[in-house]
Amino acid sequence: MPSVLVRRSACAVASCAARTLSAPRAATPLRPVYAISGLRTISAWSKVTLGPPDAILGITEAYKADEFEEKINLGVGAYRDDNGKPYVLPTVKEAELRLVSQLLDKEYAGITGVAAFTKLAARLAYSPSSPVLQEDRVVVTQSISGTGALRIGGEFLARWYPYNKTIYVPTPTWANHGAVFRDSGLEVKSYRYYDKATISLDIDGMIQDLEAAPENSIILLHACAHNPTGVDPTPEQWRQISDVVKKRDHFVFFDMAYQGFASGDFDRDAYALRYFVEQGHQPVLAQSFAKNMGLYGERVGAFSMVVDSAEEKKRVDSQLKIIVRPLYSNPPIHGARIAAEVLSDEGLYKQWLVEVKDMADRIIKMRHLLKQHLEELGSTRDWSHITSQIGMFCYTGLTPEQVDTLRTEYSVYMTRDGRISVAGITSKNVKRLAESIYAVTE
Repeated sequence: MPSVLVRRSACAVASCAARTLSAPRAATPLRPVYAISGLRTISAWSKVTLGPPDAILGITEAYKADEFEEKINLGVGAYRDDNGKPYVLPTVKEAELRLVSQLLDKEYAGITGVAAFTKLAARLAYSPSSPVLQEDRVVVTQSISGTGALRIGGEFLARWYPYNKTIYVPTPTWANHGAVFRDSGLEVKSYRYYDKATISLDIDGMIQDLEAAPENSIILLHACAHNPTGVDPTPEQWRQISDVVKKRDHFVFFDMAYQGFASGDFDRDAYALRYFVEQGHQPVLAQSFAKNMGLYGERVGAFSMVVDSAEEKKRVDSQLKIIVRPLYSNPPIHGARIAAEVLSDEGLYKQWLVEVKDMADRIIKMRHLLKQHLEELGSTRDWSHITSQIGMFCYTGLTPEQVDTLRTEYSVYMTRDGRISVAGITSKNVKRLAESIYAVTE
């Protein structure tokens, strides 16, 4: 670690040197004498402050330290099978075996990634028949999963968006959105989204806030399976949102981390994105394959933009490369190759659709079982929001105090806002979970 050494006085140095010359030790080589005046060392990092702990990691650590055998972790944002174990999709295993057998080289990808992957990722998001793809009006680059896609988009908008460089995000939103966009150079503000009183979408508040935002503002929208609430607009509400965005000349940034994984239907989960494009919006999109392919640690994602023409696409693409180059030069190839193999092979692709639906259906089933057990226990609360919400996460409506009690007395772990990862519920623990929630809410 670099350090600053304070010099000793010249007098002290001279005295030390004199003692050394008057009584030399034949067996000891002379050492260099440094002009330092004290032993105190000042670290260059002494002013670094202690950052706050990550909320999710803190939950996981507390869960691991709990010795109760029937403890339940509902904090982790990753899919788990019905035994509570990480799950690798069979199609992903098969695709990886095929790639390994080909003995492919490990050369760098281009700055914008594995070309086969980015083309297929865009087709999955916008649909193969989308006019903007047929007209060559979609710019796409591989990214370091969805987070990297958000950062690339934020950087591009901070540099090149010619109007209001403020991005409005829903309240609440994924905890990392604010940090990503602020570090990209955008100002971050919020609009109303979730109504705690009704445990549902505050569509009126949302529309009012979008109306009130300055013209040409950037609006972040979760394409499906809103994180953390699991509350999505209906198709009719999406049309309302599109209308006000168009009226105010706002610019849309879609975050789509759960396509297919939310409902089990890739087309349904892409409805909002495709409808906005159909209505003439030219959104940007952050796309992740962490959830729907289980490629969490492989960090596979894509950032794309709908532009006005093929000529404009060339100019925008050149600027995306300028952003990516000093960030990480080019993205990793292995996960992108796996995704491309699954998306390009007809047999694997069809099997993958089934596997993704199975994962989505397991989560939906756990929602229904949790609601059913709560009702069977005689709970007087309305738990219909558990099944009306969608995707991996659910806002339970529990208070921070109730969450604390669940952790300390029942070994049930979740974030203090009452958000649970439904993927952490299994057929073995759902009844005990319902009993625990019933105990703290009645």
